[in-house]
Amino acid sequence: MPMSWKPIMPRLLPVRAALICVFSLAGLCAAGEEESIEEANRLLRVTGTGELFDSTTREQTREIIRTYSLIVASSADRSLPRHVRDAIAECYSRTYAWENFAEGIARILADHLSEKELRLLIGIYQNRGVPPMEIETFRQTVRKGDAIAAASAEYIYDNSAGCVDHDARLIKRFLADSQPEV
Repeated sequence: MPMSWKPIMPRLLPVRAALICVFSLAGLCAAGEEESIEEANRLLRVTGTGELFDSTTREQTREIIRTYSLIVASSADRSLPRHVRDAIAECYSRTYAWENFAEGIARILADHLSEKELRLLIGIYQNRGVPPMEIETFRQTVRKGDAIAAASAEYIYDNSAGCVDHDARLIKRFLADSQPEV
């Protein structure tokens, strides 16, 4: 006796309805996620995070070059030439440019903070202060800072090639090329 599909169909309707709900909610979540990303990008702009990031990169690069220069001067009694210092600075400038990380950092903010928390922080940075009824939200938001910082540092580490190997090759080449002939 051939099997009839009629008894199975009523059981599939709830599954089908559930799938429709899941796909509909996924669309709503994507729209909400997009808004959270927009708010996270807005927070990054309002706080000047990109400018601060690039400024910090430049300062750290100067310190790295200074350290390399001191090591070369003390161990090889030579000065690191301008072209080597410039090549090292270019690597850090290119590798650690804010535009390489902005999208990922915005995603991290959107993943860790609600739209309400993002808007609260935007308001604070726009000198609106914390409304008394939002003090607890602000406290909860601040508590998330360490997790956001850790996720951001991990993201930057995972998504950058680094410059140390490049720097070492440049310095070794300079030292080899500048050896006095015997």
